[in-house]
Amino acid sequence: MNNPRLAGRYAKSLIDIAVEKGELETVYADMKLLLGMQKTNPDFTAMLLSPIISSDKKEKILELVIGPYISALTRLFNQLLVRKGREKNLPEIVKAYIDQYNAIKGIHKAKLVTAGEVSDDMKQFIINKIKTEAQVAHIELQSEINESLLGGFTLQMEDLFIDASISRDLSDIRRQFMSNEYIHRLR
Repeated sequence: MNNPRLAGRYAKSLIDIAVEKGELETVYADMKLLLGMQKTNPDFTAMLLSPIISSDKKEKILELVIGPYISALTRLFNQLLVRKGREKNLPEIVKAYIDQYNAIKGIHKAKLVTAGEVSDDMKQFIINKIKTEAQVAHIELQSEINESLLGGFTLQMEDLFIDASISRDLSDIRRQFMSNEYIHRLR
């Protein structure tokens, strides 16, 4: 597994064929479906990685489980992977395809972590703010809840990381008291 170069090459080949056939968006939707399968069903990924299950059975399982929901091009691509013994690389190839698709379309991913639920209006406000500040056209915002932040948020987009959480503020205050910064200022 863990072979990003191989995954990148297979993903690039699939993108090239999808562009040629005019099915870039369709195959992207298929890759999102496969990514969802990997995240929600660990048995699916375990089946792909299993050396015990034969290639023929893996091909049949893939066809039964996802065959009716994906395009013919993606179905053929999956069959090719299984026949070449590369099905264990499918999770990486899916991620590489999505990353390459995002690069082609100029989509930037941002991850927002908050202590509680955030309204859709607030998410849209954050997306618009990122678009303005970073001067990018498309933002795909992923939202998570982490109660240990106590309040505020963290935002990560590529190399940019903003930590505006209360837990970080409390940590800064704790560090300042431990280093006695306030005592030195009083004298």
